[in-house]
Amino acid sequence: MANILSDKAQVFLKELHQAVLSTINKDGTPQLTTMWYVLDEDGTIVMNTQVHLQKMKNIRRDSRIAFCVEDGFRYVSINGTLDVNPEQAVVHSDLEKLATRYVSDEATRQEYITRFKSQNRVALRIRPERIIEQL
Repeated sequence: MANILSDKAQVFLKELHQAVLSTINKDGTPQLTTMWYVLDEDGTIVMNTQVHLQKMKNIRRDSRIAFCVEDGFRYVSINGTLDVNPEQAVVHSDLEKLATRYVSDEATRQEYITRFKSQNRVALRIRPERIIEQL
């Protein structure tokens, strides 16, 4: 995805924000979730979640998503699909990246990582199809 996002979008997404991920419920209505994310070295947006949550049920049925990060009038919005990877080495690597990004206190960060690693989780990566930037 590195070549798809503009330089301005990459800079914005590297700032500390949370995202809103929209998946599609069985009845066609949107389901919104605030998510931690990280922009990986190759420009891929990476998230992580527990497998039993509603968003994962939705993603397994229909992997189309919308993803938005905003800061006032600035935003990046992406429509696309999610790739799901249950491989634990990937999941754990992503958890550490996410916790490092969002939790500054080392002891608290380790508590998050330990708790997350005890859960049944998957790694999520966005495959973008449409990007809208207002930066």
